[in-house]
Amino acid sequence: MNSSPARCLILACGNTLREDDGVGPWLAHWAEERFASEPTVRVLARQQWTPDLTEDIAAAECVLFLDCSIESAPGAVRLAEVSPAAPGPGLATHHVGASELLALEQELYAAQPRQALLLTVGAGSTELGETFSAAVIDALPEACNLLELTIRKMLSSPV
Repeated sequence: MNSSPARCLILACGNTLREDDGVGPWLAHWAEERFASEPTVRVLARQQWTPDLTEDIAAAECVLFLDCSIESAPGAVRLAEVSPAAPGPGLATHHVGASELLALEQELYAAQPRQALLLTVGAGSTELGETFSAAVIDALPEACNLLELTIRKMLSSPV
């Protein structure tokens, strides 16, 4: 990892001690190794996203959020555009999602990444444990492939 501005910022969240909730950090680690020689890719993994990440988002051209999804079918891999959340009564810091981070980044820095995407893998279980469910294990090749393709597209698109 380097500290220069990222062309592609990867932000992962998840608890690696709660089974499938750790898929975001796992994918982040995979991407960090895969793109280790690419200085314009920056990877940050946290247990949860926090408002301080807005500074990193403001400095990035593109951002790719990685997380598990409890709303999706177990093992379902999904890539979706992320837009800033609508203004609300205030930012709750207990849980900040990708949309809320983009809204806060826009408010604080008057900036917006050229592209913001969210890659999720449907969680089968978020119980205590350090292994993934069978559905998530089966989905990892598809998730890694989509992650790599998405990063390569972000890097190859014109500034």
